[in-house]
Amino acid sequence: MRKMWTIGIRPMMMAALALCTLGATAQETLKLTLDKAIEIALSDNPTIEVAEQTVQLKRISDKETVMGLLPEASLSGAYTRTIKKQTMVMMGQKIEIGIPNQYQGGLSVSLPVFAPTLYKSMKLTKTDVALAVEQARASKQDLVNQVTKAFYQMLLAQDSYAVLEKSYAQSEANFNIVKAKFEQGKVSEYDKISAEVQMRNLQPSVISARNAVELSRLQLVVLMNIEPEINIVLDGNLADYEESVFAGVLTADDNSLQNNTSLQQMDMNTRMLQQTLSLNKQNFMPMVALQFNYMYTCMTDNFKFKDYEWNPYSNVSLSVSVPLFKYSNFSAMKKTNLQISQMMQNRDYTARQLAMQQQSYLNSMSASAEQVSSNKEAITQAQKGRDIAEKLYEVGRGTVLELNSAEVALTQARLTYAQSIYDYLTAKADLDKLQGKDYVK
Repeated sequence: MRKMWTIGIRPMMMAALALCTLGATAQETLKLTLDKAIEIALSDNPTIEVAEQTVQLKRISDKETVMGLLPEASLSGAYTRTIKKQTMVMMGQKIEIGIPNQYQGGLSVSLPVFAPTLYKSMKLTKTDVALAVEQARASKQDLVNQVTKAFYQMLLAQDSYAVLEKSYAQSEANFNIVKAKFEQGKVSEYDKISAEVQMRNLQPSVISARNAVELSRLQLVVLMNIEPEINIVLDGNLADYEESVFAGVLTADDNSLQNNTSLQQMDMNTRMLQQTLSLNKQNFMPMVALQFNYMYTCMTDNFKFKDYEWNPYSNVSLSVSVPLFKYSNFSAMKKTNLQISQMMQNRDYTARQLAMQQQSYLNSMSASAEQVSSNKEAITQAQKGRDIAEKLYEVGRGTVLELNSAEVALTQARLTYAQSIYDYLTAKADLDKLQGKDYVK
């Protein structure tokens, strides 16, 4: 009976194992380059969508302002009930004037002929649209900067993890060799303990590096706005960017900040304030409007609607409004002038701060490029030193401390090399954002 049960359960276990394996292989894997990561982030990002909607709202407001030049038409109606008629006295007699019921209704059309405030408002709204477009551009640049640095951060975490994992594997191999020699009585227990301590000291670093890879992956996933369960595989490593480091140093002489989005927005805000000041001045200008009315009137003393007699009339009028005195116009102009002065001072201060940041990024890029060259040579020398220490230890002319020191030096050189490339790339990304460079596919 037990044998039959065992035979029956085995296919079920195999089927369950097959389903688990299918689910594991069905997990989506996304292979990413930097350009692909940026494109995915830009294609479906709430911040970018909100910025684009803001631009659409500003454009609708601009159209509303332009519509103010078009004629306006309206239907109107009025009913007046006379409670007490007016009285006139003529030749000693009182005469009541008026009809109990009065009706009036018709069509009114008005057209602005000369409206200087409206013309200035049109220029103001167009500048507001341009400001919204620049703010949307700033949002894209900020997102590109964040995704780029997150991509490089994950590359650094992966490279560091690979270096530490390789170093741990080498330390484990060294420990096994020393342990075998100790068991044969060829080395002292001190050598065995030193090799074991070296191996175990690397294990927390390996675990920490593995966690750093996962954290950097999650950060990149959030910026790309994709599901966190998707497995991300980055194409290449930091060493692939070594040539771009030296090429970038040769072309890092462009110190222009004319495309910086912060300065662009401040310039547009200054222009809007100047247009607002001009708009305030237009409040002293006359306004001319043309109006056409076509009305029907009826006056009667009863409520017999079918017997009412409606009389049409029409007129055309040209109205001119000349403002004489309004104190709020003067206070508004004074306030706008102060705001323009503040904006210009802030703009000069911001430009100096940005120039200092730009020089700082350029210095970081130059220093990192020099470190890349030096660190690459350090890896070569450290590798030779470790090979020599390993050979000396094998023939009994070296100590395990020398072998451990050589291994630590090689690991440190590899980590420093990756870090120097990462420092250059992140400084370059920040410099591109500072200089207002747009992402180009």
